[in-house]
Order: sequence, then structure tokens, then C-alpha cells
Amino acid sequence: MNLKEIKELIDLITEKSLAEFEMEKAGFKIKIVRTQISGSSPASVVAAAAPNYLPHQPVEATHLSPTVKETRDANPTVTAPTESREGLTAVKSPIVGTFYRASDPNASPFVKEGDKVAKGQTLCIIEAMKLMNEIEAETEGEIVRILVENGRPVEFGQELFLIRPRV
Repeated sequence: MNLKEIKELIDLITEKSLAEFEMEKAGFKIKIVRTQISGSSPASVVAAAAPNYLPHQPVEATHLSPTVKETRDANPTVTAPTESREGLTAVKSPIVGTFYRASDPNASPFVKEGDKVAKGQTLCIIEAMKLMNEIEAETEGEIVRILVENGRPVEFGQELFLIRPRV
């Protein structure tokens, strides 16, 4: 199963309002659980996948608001201070995985706060199921804030960057 198929599966499960879905296919197992966190309107989607030979452990869901992160784990993330987000575009994670700012630990980050980016430029990598997925800028502009620390887990739909689009 590739990244596109997993995203389509998550979208279908969200659209059909299923609470839980589990599937085993071609050497891996995927379990998707929708949870409602108090005070939030849309359900958060959680997906976890593991090869058959590993014990399956689902990932906890988290709900993000523009300036606050509720979490059930001790993994710290960087959140934007209470600055105005007016006119900024959020780049969100299309998958569950691990966020990396560079292609390897000794390389320079793809982008830093204040950098100008072009549409299609690589911003980060999200590792999911041992696959490295490049996340690209959808608009041209300036990186205003990086919202996640390098090497931290990210959830589907979690904001990664804030970009001030070029006008």
C-alpha cells in the first residue's frame, strides 16, 4: 500500500464516519481509529501501521488549535506564540509519521524561519512505514514559523509550517 492509497483510505473512512477500521494486506497491518476529543468539532484521525511480525500499537490522537496543543504523551512540539495568523498559510501533514527537517542528521535543514520558498520546493520529510515522503510548498512565500521539532512524531492534518504567501 502506498502513501496515496493510505490517504484515500483515511479520507473514505472520515467521509463514511466510521469509528474504527483495520486491514491486513501484503505484509503489513493498518488500523485507523477516529476519536472525538472534548471541545473539538471535527474528529481526529489516527493511523498506525506495522509489519505482521511486530506487535501492533496504535498511535494516540491529538487535537491542535492554532496556539494550543492538547496531548496525551510527553513528546514536546513547538507551537506558534499568540501572534496573528492572518494572511498566513499552514502547511499540514498529509500522513502520520516522523518529521525531519533535513535529508540526514548531518545535512542542513531544507528550510529555516525567514527563508523564501518556491512552489514545489521541499520543506521537510515525513517518514512513514520506512518510506521517506518529501513535503513540498504549495505556495510561494516566506517561512514564518516551523511548528514541529526535528525527529518528532506528527499526526495527519497537523500543522508543520506557517508560510506568508507572496502577493
